[in-house]
Amino acid sequence: MNKDNDILLSIDNLSVAFRQGAEETLAVDKVSFDIKKGEIVALVGESGSGKSVTALSIMKLLPYPAAFHPSGEISFQGEALMAADNATLRRIRGNMISIIFQEPMTSLNPLHTIEKQVGEILTLHRGLGAAQARTRVIELLNKVGLKDAENRLESFPHQLSGGQRQRVMIAMALANEPDLLIADEPTTALDVTIQAQILELLLSLQKETGMAMLLITHDLGVVRKMADRVCVMTNGKIVEKNKTAELFDNPQHAYTRHLLAAEPKGLAPKPNKNATVVVETDDLKVWFPVKRGLMRRTVDYIKAVDGISLKVRAGQTLGIVGESGSGKTTLGLAILRLISSEGRIAYLGNDISNFQRRDMRPLRREMQIVFQDPYGSLSPRLSIGDIVAEGLIVQGTEFTHEEQRTRVATALKEVGLEEDVQDRYPHEFSGGQRQRIAIARAMVLGPKFVMLDEPTSALDMSVQAQIVDLLRALQKRHNLAYLFISHDLKVVRALAHEVIVMKDGNIVEQGLTKNIFDKPKTDYTKALMAAAFDLATTSSSVVST
Repeated sequence: MNKDNDILLSIDNLSVAFRQGAEETLAVDKVSFDIKKGEIVALVGESGSGKSVTALSIMKLLPYPAAFHPSGEISFQGEALMAADNATLRRIRGNMISIIFQEPMTSLNPLHTIEKQVGEILTLHRGLGAAQARTRVIELLNKVGLKDAENRLESFPHQLSGGQRQRVMIAMALANEPDLLIADEPTTALDVTIQAQILELLLSLQKETGMAMLLITHDLGVVRKMADRVCVMTNGKIVEKNKTAELFDNPQHAYTRHLLAAEPKGLAPKPNKNATVVVETDDLKVWFPVKRGLMRRTVDYIKAVDGISLKVRAGQTLGIVGESGSGKTTLGLAILRLISSEGRIAYLGNDISNFQRRDMRPLRREMQIVFQDPYGSLSPRLSIGDIVAEGLIVQGTEFTHEEQRTRVATALKEVGLEEDVQDRYPHEFSGGQRQRIAIARAMVLGPKFVMLDEPTSALDMSVQAQIVDLLRALQKRHNLAYLFISHDLKVVRALAHEVIVMKDGNIVEQGLTKNIFDKPKTDYTKALMAAAFDLATTSSSVVST
């Protein structure tokens, strides 16, 4: 039997509400659970279920006084946190409780180097000098799998990939070896192999230090591997609690069963080799110079894309997979002529390799892009109608205001949204709805080619499945050519006709999706598949970036 002193964190009858003017919205409704010393508890649910609000309440990081607690108590090591003063919270935050946020780009300071940001924690909380802090920063960055860590110290966040930035965040959170780590979607931005490595790292550190963990996620594969116990949340309430194995084997609540069943399903049909080639590249290269010294001389090159040849056909999807930093997004941006490159790029048989901005402008309506983060790619100052109509205005289409609204309404309806959302703003929508808006913005111009850059990575599993079904329907209806970039191999398998596997800017394997997934030939591809479909399996053959 567990004694009371085994309890590290106790949340009892916690409610969280938000006040806006005279209106109050209840986000968390009488939630209770405990975390024992050295235990990993997962808080699972879809976006808007109240998971992150619950976690932020622990460290009092909500926007008070707009946020308030109608009920509840939180205690950590027997110390009440709800009424704790600032001095107490400063002592606990970072030292005893640490947190990894979901979106590293908004959590890291864009004006400070990686060394300064990680080192600041060690200086403030442990009083380390500059030399000691530097040594510890390098050690931490190596532990979380950041390749060539010493040479990354002077890098700024924008110079790192999404996965690399998340590893820096993890290093910051683990710097002071906290008693409790709150991990809010810690691997959402990571590719599958690095995800497996980071999970193994967190588990090994947890065993080594006795650290407890509150894991907030929508990825049930991560939960199955990591958690001792699971709390399932929806609409601000915990609807089911159980030991992990028992919950997966015998879910009791209908919502839990819904989560377990939610996954992109089906396979793309066999590709038509006679379909029109919409986009083609031949020996495409993107090299970034490495400059050092007082005169900033070029001493080397980062070969982000190093001789890629591919074809994307009408009505078909070419999936591009690989680890963070493998060159996937750089390849897509080069194809769209958004960054400089060498080598041939053809659109509908016409060489556009040397097109300048004004030459590309007429083609922009036919070559569109959907970004990874719908919240970051949608202007918070514009209404949904203005966001979707922006392309029509930029392209100089001659529509009256009413005709423009009709076109926007049609595009929104096509992606499963009502036309009356035109007068609302991005912050009023869920992540899945925002991604549908981003897709509508691309579709309103009637494109022939769409680059989809990690369009489902930040979404819940059930929402991922809905977006995959939507993309399939749009492709079939408009005969679209997709370049689908993702580290989520389950989504790629459901959507792509053919797949290219990239590593360090090169193609290591390519072919029909079924062949790549069922009979991978290279060790690298085998490691990707093992990490994606069995998180308990890791491979030392995969080198982290």
